[in-house]
Amino acid sequence: MKEQRSLERRKRDYMLSMGFLLPSVILIGFVNLYPVITGILYSLKDGNIVNTGDFVGLQNYQSVLTSSRFWNAMGFSLLFSLVTIIGSYVIGLTLALILNKDVPGRGFFRAAFIIPWVIPTIVSVSAWRWLINDQGSLINVLLGYLNIEPIMFLADPVWARVTVCIIKIWISYPFVLISLLASLQSIGTEMYESARLDTSSGAKLFRYITLPHLKPTSIILVILLTVWSFNDFGLIYLLTGGGPDMATENMVYLAYLYPFTYNKIGPGSAIAVITLILLMILAYIMMKMRRNEE
Repeated sequence: MKEQRSLERRKRDYMLSMGFLLPSVILIGFVNLYPVITGILYSLKDGNIVNTGDFVGLQNYQSVLTSSRFWNAMGFSLLFSLVTIIGSYVIGLTLALILNKDVPGRGFFRAAFIIPWVIPTIVSVSAWRWLINDQGSLINVLLGYLNIEPIMFLADPVWARVTVCIIKIWISYPFVLISLLASLQSIGTEMYESARLDTSSGAKLFRYITLPHLKPTSIILVILLTVWSFNDFGLIYLLTGGGPDMATENMVYLAYLYPFTYNKIGPGSAIAVITLILLMILAYIMMKMRRNEE
């Protein structure tokens, strides 16, 4: 009898919990799924901002995939993501290894290194523009004192790409630093002490103890950095506007241009869907790698 009452009480508690959770689940599902479903539907039509248009099948995808501008945007997106991941990880790991030791002012530097990550993008871009925008910028003035020709950081296609990547790394590395530092601090000192009985080489300790311990966190970081860099609209929009000559135009920015500049919502939605598929494939591969490691 008592067991039956206990079971009924658990059922009531379960139903009550589901009653509280269900509205939130429905709302979150709607907020996440509605834009995706709408984007897919728009990508199959020839509409604009005002009119959804007629069904055209895969015509928008064909138009996008045969466009040199799309492949230019994809190429820059991949380059931008790759450079961001490598640069952010190397800098973040280096600083994490340093701050994991008992160095003077460790608390201050931990707080200081996080600043680029917590500053709003528009503030960061405004500060960088003051440094690099034109011949009268601070960096070019300093170069002038050294009798070096001014560099057109945002007017030259190559320099514009380099500049965008550097700023993205500057914004992203603090998150890598925080994540890796937390992982490093979870490694017990006894592991290193035991390993030192067999070898005194710091390189071997790093290779066989530190790196394997950081691998799960590193895979998650790569996934997040890939998604964030691929989807970075604010930095491109505020700093270069995709220029010069489409040099810094990524897939997300191109997806924005089609509906809001060319009034063609179909191709823009098709690019957004392609971007989503690419990111899902990359995330799946990374997560599978993590499961295999575990």
